[in-house]
Amino acid sequence: MSEPPRFDRGHTDDLMSFLTASPSPYHAVASAAERLEKAGFRQVAETDAWDGTSGGKYVLRGGAIVAWYVPEGAAPHTPFRIVGAHTDSPNLRVKPQPDTGAHGWRQVAVEVYGGPLLNSWLDRDLGLAGRLTLRDGSTRLVNVDRPLLRVPQLAIHLDRSVSTEGLKLDKQRHLQPIWGLAGDVRDGDLIAFLEETAGLAAGEVTGWDLMTHSVEPPAHLGRDKELLAGPRMDNLLSVHAGVAALTAVSGADPAYIPVLAAFDHEENGSQSDTGADGPLLGSVLERSVFARGGSFEDRARAFAGTVCLSSDTGHAVHPNYAERHDPTHHPRVNGGPILKVNVNNRYATDGSGRAVFAAACERANVPFQSFVSNNSMPCGTTIGPITAARHGIKTVDIGVAILSMHSARELCGVDDPHLLANALVAFLQG
Repeated sequence: MSEPPRFDRGHTDDLMSFLTASPSPYHAVASAAERLEKAGFRQVAETDAWDGTSGGKYVLRGGAIVAWYVPEGAAPHTPFRIVGAHTDSPNLRVKPQPDTGAHGWRQVAVEVYGGPLLNSWLDRDLGLAGRLTLRDGSTRLVNVDRPLLRVPQLAIHLDRSVSTEGLKLDKQRHLQPIWGLAGDVRDGDLIAFLEETAGLAAGEVTGWDLMTHSVEPPAHLGRDKELLAGPRMDNLLSVHAGVAALTAVSGADPAYIPVLAAFDHEENGSQSDTGADGPLLGSVLERSVFARGGSFEDRARAFAGTVCLSSDTGHAVHPNYAERHDPTHHPRVNGGPILKVNVNNRYATDGSGRAVFAAACERANVPFQSFVSNNSMPCGTTIGPITAARHGIKTVDIGVAILSMHSARELCGVDDPHLLANALVAFLQG
């Protein structure tokens, strides 16, 4: 097999551009598709008949993308090597009747999506992005990437208890952002503004999926710039690494069929037609087998030899809260990707899966670390157990260690993104 290129800190710089271009899951998959197209991949429609030709292909569905590369001469029963990730991040999302306000303030009615650190959205300049659906059923991406909204915090003079009892936020009353001044709130103002922004005719938009985002760009941080601060690293960091790894191995004659599956709705349970608990991945894999002349037996053989790396961010040891971590497992930033383990299957990793990931890291000359939760703390979960259970394929949970997970702005080490990408290349190539 030919050797794919290795990634360095230039990959992390490119990640910063990817984060900026992807303020919503819909923008993220569009950014991923653009990079795949440049690498020679072509989009296939789910409504079309698929052929068994070799090369790179991808499917878009809402905020999800599944891309794969079929090497020349791949048999129908050739196993897959899958990198799984998700495109969504916790944030504030616009309600169906968005125009609201009080006491002369123009506001936007929002709903809390996922489990954000609510305080991180206060007093922060916010833009608005997402997907507009038009009367003819088509969609249009929109991105107001400038200070448009703000959730103002109550001054300490009006709530002295915040210093002694901590900040207490009511999700309904305290998180509605302001976006201007108005004598009267008029229904339709926000969508009319977005129609004008997107160059659409008045009344053309009949549906929307809109969300807030911090407009502060990603930035290097620290004395030696060894850290990276930015939005939506959970989990666009893994999506970006997966796209880079897939395009790298597509020209390197991989032993397996490499796949990237980036799902939406992980942050609220994955139960949707674009989530990991939906049929999208299984449908794509099966159709790929059948398009190459395979039978159900070939499908079963391919799935039996398939391995998925569920790549999602994890917790670096926090210097101010070290007691919240397991005392013998302290993942550090810039220490390489982490292997996530939970014996109650909140993560899908087992001993044989660990061996697969360890072998990939060894081939890539990439260090890795292990993460396990403190026994006294509830453990989070990922798409890993869902993928393993739904499709019956071996799945391993990995990721990059970060701080401030689910904040509007998160923090990682500047080397970890390219270390992850190199490990994914070795895994996908086989």
